Amino acid sequence: MKHLIRAAAGALLIPAFALVAVPAQAQAQETFRIGFVNPDRVLREAQPAKNAQAKLEAEFLKREKDLTAQGDALKAASEKFEREAPTLSESQRVTRQRSLVDQDRDFQRKRREFQEDLNARKNEELQQVYERANRVVKQVAEAEKYDAILQEAIYINPKHDITDKVIKALNASVTSPAPTTGK
Repeated sequence: MKHLIRAAAGALLIPAFALVAVPAQAQAQETFRIGFVNPDRVLREAQPAKNAQAKLEAEFLKREKDLTAQGDALKAASEKFEREAPTLSESQRVTRQRSLVDQDRDFQRKRREFQEDLNARKNEELQQVYERANRVVKQVAEAEKYDAILQEAIYINPKHDITDKVIKALNASVTSPAPTTGK
């Protein structure tokens, strides 16, 4: 009989403890907020990204024009050689052909160097835009109390997309004067 009373009392105490523990867990459990940022849209639409693109275009425009002119001149010289080759002597034809090959090699080298320089500068500029965007994302996340911000997802509900807020904040940071540091 004593065992029955203890078992009954134990059975009554367990639900009582469970009821006390549930409200404590419910109070400790908070809502987990997730946001999403589309980095491709940020790079297409944010003013700092557009400014970086314009800066690169201005910086490399002259070299690109020079390369285009050199390519056009090489093409014209090659076409002229093709037309005149049957009437040239063997030595003239070999000399001009070597000259065209040398010009083409020089052109290809300059084009490769141009592309490498452009890619390096583009990476530098994009890195600065990414760093700035990441700071803005963090500011938005902290201000609106997000627990996680994703940049890649297979599917995201549009109500969690904060890309517009990030773009607006980036654009606002461009129009306001940037703080200067003594570096």
